[in-house]
This record gives sequence, C-alpha cells and structure tokens, in this order.
Amino acid sequence: MNSQEIMQLEDEYLSNVYPKRNVAIVKGQGALLWDADGKEYIDCIGGHGSCNIGHCHPRVIKAIEEQLPKLMICPSILYSDIRAVFGEKIAKLTPSGLSKSFLSNSGAEAVECAIKLARKYTKKTDILAMKKGFHGRLGFCLSATWKPKYRKPFEPLNPGFSHAKFGDIQSIKDAITEKTAAVLVESIQGEGGINPAPEGFLQELRELCNAKDILFILDEIQTGFGRTGKMFACEHWDVVPDIMCLAKSVAGGVPMGVTLAKENIMNAFDPGEHGTTFGGNPIACAAANASLDVLVDERLPERASEMGAYFKKKLSQLKEKYKIIRDVRGTGLMIGVELRFDCRDILLGALERGILILSAGRNVLRFLPPLVIKEEHIDYVIDTLNELFREQEANWMKK
Repeated sequence: MNSQEIMQLEDEYLSNVYPKRNVAIVKGQGALLWDADGKEYIDCIGGHGSCNIGHCHPRVIKAIEEQLPKLMICPSILYSDIRAVFGEKIAKLTPSGLSKSFLSNSGAEAVECAIKLARKYTKKTDILAMKKGFHGRLGFCLSATWKPKYRKPFEPLNPGFSHAKFGDIQSIKDAITEKTAAVLVESIQGEGGINPAPEGFLQELRELCNAKDILFILDEIQTGFGRTGKMFACEHWDVVPDIMCLAKSVAGGVPMGVTLAKENIMNAFDPGEHGTTFGGNPIACAAANASLDVLVDERLPERASEMGAYFKKKLSQLKEKYKIIRDVRGTGLMIGVELRFDCRDILLGALERGILILSAGRNVLRFLPPLVIKEEHIDYVIDTLNELFREQEANWMKK
C-alpha cells in the first residue's frame, strides 16, 4: 500500500482521537524513519520518547526472536525466568532502595499503580499533583493530570486530587493537608512545555515529604532511561523517591510500564488488590532486558548529554538570531523551544522537509529524538529550522 491508501484505511476504520499528520510510517532504523512512499525522515518525536535506543535495535530484535518460540504469555500467578531476570536488572539500575517492581503495559498504568499503592500504604486519600503536569488519561492518572483539555470532557473525575505550582515549595506546603497521601511530580514536565525542576526544588520536596510523612512519587516515564543525560533525571539532583513510575523506553519500543517502590511500601499490597493480564509478559521482558543492556553498553545516557549539549547550543544560537523564539530549555535530548506564536506551521514545514517534531502545548516545539541521533542529523534539523524561522519571522514582523 502507498501512503494515501494507508491513511484512507486508518481514517475509515480506526478512532479519530489522535490529531493525525499526513505521513504513513512503515520502517525505522536508528534515528530515521521512512514512509510508505520511500521518503526518509529524521525522527525528533522518538515514539513520544519511547525510542531512546533507536528504532529496531538489532539486540532487541534478536532477544524477541529468541523468546518468541519459547513462551509468549505467562500470567504473573506463575513464575517466569525472563521476568525474574528483568526484576533483578531494573532494581540494580534504578536509584538505591527502589527494589520492588510491579510490571504493567504503559505509563498511565504505572501511575495508576503508584496512586493505589500510596493510598493503601498511608491509609490516606489525597494526592497532590502539579500544575502543568501530565500523568496519563486513565482514571486516577487523569485526575492527577492538570490540563483542562484532557479533564473537562470526563468530569466528574476521581475525588481527592489537587494541584500545586511546580517548582514552588511554598505552594506545595500550602496545599498539603492531613489527608495527603503523596505528592506526584515529574523531574522535567514534558507535556507541560519542557519545564525542568528548578535547582534545589526536588531536594526540598524530598525533605518536605519526609517531614510530613508523605510519600514522594516521581514520574520518570518520559525522562527515564538516559533521556536527560543520566539514566534517570532524578540523578541530576541526587534524589530518591519512595515510588517511581517508568515506561516508554524501558523495552525498546515494546509496550511496558514499571512501578518501582521501596520494599516496605510495595508490600502494602495484598495478593489480588492489583493486577494485569499482560504486564511482565515474556516478550516485553526479553525486549526490556536487551534494551537496558544496550543503554548501559553503548553509554547512551552519556551520548544524550553530549548530543543534547550540541543540539541545545545550536538552538540557542537560533534564539539569538530570531525574535520569534522566546526560550530554549531542557536537559540532555529532552529540549523545548518556546515560540511567540502557535508552532503548527513550523511542525508542518519541518514535516515537508523530512523532519518529525513534537509539540508541548500550543507554542512549544518538543525534541525527543532517539539517543543514537547523529550530529549530521542535528545539523540538518538546525538548517531546516533556520529556514522556517526566517520565513515565519518575516511574516510575524509584517503583522
């Protein structure tokens, strides 16, 4: 099928909940994608941050191929060799003390588990999340997500959720009550516009949670697995949460979510109080084991730091050149470019020139490329953006 035929089929038979772009992707390798007509794209979307090791990494493909003829599903009421290996591997890779994990299928499920666990462990009901925060679109996590666009169509939502100002410790102190079970926060807000935690904020939050006997839940779904230049973003601030939510790049593109907690906290669940049919299935665990090995062996967090610094420097040079760019921010290969107008025309212009870029709100370009992206790819992105910004600035100045 060509691209047009694929798009027609999807539009006819699949739901319309996604704002589509007119491109039909059929192949990926490293930081590159190809559509059904053979056109090549530099991927700065990276599967919404789920493709850190690059598309179709050969070690992940090999791991899946070796597992497929052995076993494809093993419910968690039975023991599994490949799942046991993953449990040990992820515990050794994550911050010290987060030794127990619950395996699911997505980031939203990882957050759902964290919220249930916090309520069960503390015997308190309320969850304090952050303004501009995003934690998914399921029941509990939708209540924790801040943006009215996602919330209003489905109200009334679950009770017991409130929001404080991200980065403002006093706002959090003012919002805490005797019913607060946990504070839920991202190290760097992704959907909210690529907003890194201010220096010292996560340390202050950790100390506040200790003082108030409140659990600290960290959502590292988008920031984890090398994206920011460390294996996990919290390592930039030397902070360890009580519960950490992971997903996206954990399994190299195969669906998987992980909720990690300190042992005494995870043990608050009684058998049967939480579960999932497909969480921790052998195929996902095989892919995840290989993906984690690739991250370590190929030193991808370090690569993200180097390539991210190069990319951000080039973007900052564009900011000095064009008034339409309000800010360039981010860490590692999680970078946002805030514009003074809607970024839609930039996204579509980049698409026409073979670059896929994500947005984070109405006016922020979000860059989440695979960590294996090459300098030559970044240079092409910069040259293309230079052209697009020049065109847009000329139009903007006329208004």
